[in-house]
Amino acid sequence: MLQLTRPIIVFDLETTGTDISKDRIVEIGMVKLFPEGHTEKRRHLVNPQRPIPHEVSLIHGITDEMVKNEPPFPHFALDLLNFLLDCDLAGFNAAHFDLPMLVEEFLRAGIDPQLEKARMVDVQRIYHQMEPRNLGAAYKFYCDKTLEDAHSAMADTEATLEVLQAQLQRYPALKTDVNSLADMTGKSNRIDFAGRFVLGKSGKAEFNFGKHKGKLVTDVLKAEPGYFSWMMQGDFALDTKRKLKQMQESNLVV
Repeated sequence: MLQLTRPIIVFDLETTGTDISKDRIVEIGMVKLFPEGHTEKRRHLVNPQRPIPHEVSLIHGITDEMVKNEPPFPHFALDLLNFLLDCDLAGFNAAHFDLPMLVEEFLRAGIDPQLEKARMVDVQRIYHQMEPRNLGAAYKFYCDKTLEDAHSAMADTEATLEVLQAQLQRYPALKTDVNSLADMTGKSNRIDFAGRFVLGKSGKAEFNFGKHKGKLVTDVLKAEPGYFSWMMQGDFALDTKRKLKQMQESNLVV
């Protein structure tokens, strides 16, 4: 069984698309698992305040009509942050997409959620290291069930929790505490959630895109100061801009 020293929240998002800086959340599903074994669930439909593309609605089944009378994210952001407080996190591909998207929504609402402090267990990475497939196949393989309502945030969230518990039973070599699982699945060389900056082999911050990919951030900012302004005014995630500003202001080498 999963060993917990504090609650862990398994979560999944449905969105208007996959661009973290442009797209918005339309549904949030969360299951909080407590060390004592009981769970607390919450689900929000979210008005993204922009049209949901038809091709995206065909995937997750959420339409403009369904969310037009729902509150936008800032309406319940503080309440959601309180729900997340002092918890670890888990999800399926959440380290790559859901967590960066969630952080971006908080920042757009003027709130720094400080989720960098939470331990992150990515169930997909355990799965891909052990049995490379997708969530539906994982659910069938580990739980011998067919995933109904795939791409529904709550259905995916509950399936992910079941898969995680089944993985711990199937693989005795897996340590069952969150720290070990997060070390196995959640570690990344990313500095910002979107992965525009990474820790290079030197242990220093490097660009991870564009013409300066692989170059030290400090070197580029010194040689081409206008690049900082271009990024700060450009269509980059707020978290990316925040991290860039921190490095520019402190000449930080991380």
